[in-house]
Amino acid sequence: MFVRKQFSWAAAVAAISGLVAGAPAKAQDAVKIGLILPMTGGQASTGKQIENAIKLYMQQKGDTVAGKKIELVIRDDAGTADQTRRIAQELVVNDGAKILAGFGLTPLAMAVAPVANQAKIPSVVMAAGTASITKASEYITRTSGTLPQYSLPVGTWAAQNGIKKVVTLVSDYGPGIDAEKWFSKEFKSKGGEITEAVRVPLANPDFAPFLQRVRDAKPDAVFVFLPSGEGALFMKQFADRGLTEAGVKLIATGDVTDDDILNSMGKPALGTITGHFYATAHDSPENKAYVAAFKKANADMRPNFMSVGGYDGMALIYAALEKTKGDATGPAFMAAVKGLSWTSPRGPVSIDPETRDIIQNIYMREVKDVGGELQNVEFATFKDLKDPEKAEAK
Repeated sequence: MFVRKQFSWAAAVAAISGLVAGAPAKAQDAVKIGLILPMTGGQASTGKQIENAIKLYMQQKGDTVAGKKIELVIRDDAGTADQTRRIAQELVVNDGAKILAGFGLTPLAMAVAPVANQAKIPSVVMAAGTASITKASEYITRTSGTLPQYSLPVGTWAAQNGIKKVVTLVSDYGPGIDAEKWFSKEFKSKGGEITEAVRVPLANPDFAPFLQRVRDAKPDAVFVFLPSGEGALFMKQFADRGLTEAGVKLIATGDVTDDDILNSMGKPALGTITGHFYATAHDSPENKAYVAAFKKANADMRPNFMSVGGYDGMALIYAALEKTKGDATGPAFMAAVKGLSWTSPRGPVSIDPETRDIIQNIYMREVKDVGGELQNVEFATFKDLKDPEKAEAK
């Protein structure tokens, strides 16, 4: 599976187990982090944002923690789950990675769970947002967020602001299903009506026919979730179909108005209401310093929420290693992760000791023109939200 195709999964498990049991003492002088990201393909912007943020964190904080040298091994999975699992195996067996991190989409994060379980390798999800990911392995933690976590507040806001009828339009995979479920659940619980639920194929979407269905349904608003990076095409087709003129308000998760591409969306994006955990325009001293440093290090690139997932992922790794005095073994590291708290560029965050998911503020935002640039301007805060999917399951 690694060097030769006939290298089986069973052999990989044996190799992983042997590596964990018999690693030479010299290897303990460094902690290798295997960073698996989509650096090419449709999700390449996600990979680049996370990589840039991680490098910035290490530039600011140094590359030594608790006497251990931190080494990055960056691999591109091109957004393909089969490659993610293969790369994860190679990183553990061939490269001696002690921690895995990254994971730009839900299928990629889920693909690494068997490796995390077999090798007891801590795995830090920095992007993928389906709620169930952390259930797949006790060695998985997350520093991005979950779709239920930032879809529910949009449902609350819509019901409180005169919106009675909504069509939902989401990408047809795990995060989209989560977003649809939790927006609808909250909106209906407060008296709203979902008139139609539209799901769009994840691969190579053309939104035009689905947006026509929305227009024909004549709702007060359409609630949208799309993966980061697809918002520009959606916004153009939303404008082309004349939905704003037809009186259909656009409300969404913050993935749709991703700060990385928001300026390219132009006037059609103005007035869009979203819920999310981070905006470049977030008004705090920590975020102003982060944005300035990120732009300086990356040719004025605007950091987005994916970057903050990466930046905070490194904050988690460094803090956990400090607690364990450099011990990166799975049980010790994961015990140290539980209950960690710090101040992020996004605001105060902590790791839920029961679920290993992040607890954070979710902000309601409106796209506005600020000094000639489009920004997600926050106007309301839902404080210290846990993932509602897991909270409900208790």
